[in-house]
Amino acid sequence: MQRIVVLNPKGGSGKTTIAINLASHFAMQGERPVLMDYDPQGSSARWAGKRDKTQARIHLIKAFERDPRITRTFQLRIPDGTGRVIVDTPAAVEAQEMPELTRSADKILVPVLPSDIDIHACSRCVQNLLLVAKVHRSDNRLGIIANRVRRNTVTYQALLRFLGTLRIPIIATLRDSQNYVHAAESGLGLQEMKPYDVAEDLAGWQSLLDWLEVPSTRRSAPAGVIQPMCRA
Repeated sequence: MQRIVVLNPKGGSGKTTIAINLASHFAMQGERPVLMDYDPQGSSARWAGKRDKTQARIHLIKAFERDPRITRTFQLRIPDGTGRVIVDTPAAVEAQEMPELTRSADKILVPVLPSDIDIHACSRCVQNLLLVAKVHRSDNRLGIIANRVRRNTVTYQALLRFLGTLRIPIIATLRDSQNYVHAAESGLGLQEMKPYDVAEDLAGWQSLLDWLEVPSTRRSAPAGVIQPMCRA
């Protein structure tokens, strides 16, 4: 079982878009994915709730909810036979929360938009992952996604220059496309839409999917429940 954490404390970076499309992809592959939504806004949960019963199954865990009638461990339990767990994290994750959130992650994805504000936020996020969460560059489990990109623009070139200074791999460049909006509104992933409508968008995902198949080099975390975040 692989755990994929999508993380960036900056709101609006595209964490939910990445998470739901990964869940859809793996569901289409028959891998019985779990989508774990930690974001109090519940965007991933709303998307999952729009899916029809005839669509490829995705098991949803509303990790942002607290039920005093059951233990937290029971609430976050992972069903037997799960192939992938995709964790959609909230905005404004504090540095001290990152170690617990990423400890059991096999892969950590940090989406970043091509703007000065987002570049600054991404720099701080990566710094906290390296220094506070102790994620090592050599582990091959931390990757950057350049998101909502319009190529041949000044902001995109600035983003590429910045990402080159991080010495963290840019594992995908995803184009700015309304197909993501349409998919989210319909409870779909890109792979579930008409191929001729999304072919150009899907091309950007292949490098990300390939990178996810390359094992991390750190010792594997014990199987089981992803640990809850510190926040109440």
